[in-house]
Amino acid sequence: CVRAIKHGLRFGEHQLPLMGCGDWNDGMNLVGRDGKGESVWLAWFLYANLQQFSSLAQSRGEEAFADVCTEQAKQLRDHIEANAWDGDWYRRAYFDDGTPLGSSSNDECQIDSISQSWAVISGGGVPVRARQAMAAVDKHLIRRDTQLIQLFDPPFNKSELEPGYIKGYVPGIRENGGQYTHAAIWSAMAFAMLGDRERTWELFTMLNPVNHGRTPTEIDRYKVEPYVMCADIYGVAPHIGRGGWTWYTGAAGWMYRLTVETLLGLQLEVDHLRITPCIPVHWKSYIIHYRFRETFYHITVKCNDEKPSDEIRVTVDHIVVNSLNVDEIGRPQCMIPLVNDHQEHHVEVNIS
Repeated sequence: CVRAIKHGLRFGEHQLPLMGCGDWNDGMNLVGRDGKGESVWLAWFLYANLQQFSSLAQSRGEEAFADVCTEQAKQLRDHIEANAWDGDWYRRAYFDDGTPLGSSSNDECQIDSISQSWAVISGGGVPVRARQAMAAVDKHLIRRDTQLIQLFDPPFNKSELEPGYIKGYVPGIRENGGQYTHAAIWSAMAFAMLGDRERTWELFTMLNPVNHGRTPTEIDRYKVEPYVMCADIYGVAPHIGRGGWTWYTGAAGWMYRLTVETLLGLQLEVDHLRITPCIPVHWKSYIIHYRFRETFYHITVKCNDEKPSDEIRVTVDHIVVNSLNVDEIGRPQCMIPLVNDHQEHHVEVNIS
């Protein structure tokens, strides 16, 4: 991993990571084919990895590499803010010749969702800009009339831009301006991390495949299994709302994380559970049955408020272990200590 990170610390004219023949979106395989194109999304992703590996390196006594990660992350964040902000959202990339992609100056692919969502998910985006970027996602990419969350818009079709084989897809199909579910889930996660519960659950409802097969009309439109995640949903007439390939593990894995980690707020951190709920206002409580090795924890989360609060009280087997606590963006959270003692434990989390 250390060698991989060091190998990735190669930057272009804007001091952003080189894109090569595709980053997350392998369909953009011509953006950096000459070795000069840069990826804004990869910059956020690299920032997140540098932050995480800095902590990991420190825990293993690798102070020198931890310092490299910390310093590179700081520089990278500065370069992103200096060179990737487009005025209302973050750009997606730069071609080998320096032409921006995902910019309002483009005729096609003016805004791409993953540069915006990862400004939040990475923790690197300037808060004001990150919120503005996600507001742009809400305005330009969430299509409430068709219940779709586009990857980017407008799709590639007739412009002079040649990003790669993605342009070979019909506009509105798959990554080319349709819903690519993997990325749509990242948008929901980003809204949750901003504390926007209403928007998060609106997107979760759109993403839930069950909601695409409730009626004969919806089933006829969707045409694929409504009980598994699909990779993509078409966004062009006459096939708007039709599912693409299904049983897609990438989308399923992220949907699981969105549900368990982001919405229910359950995250394992070594020998503690961190609970950071992001639930609808009308939910009063929910129960999690969690197995830690051979020990079961039965966790009841009670929510008595109608707005986010920093008042939280946690008991384990009727003993108070945690009170007032918030995470880095002000959401209520608690840390539940875990012990593998082969006993059943009852936890109560009260948010009021």
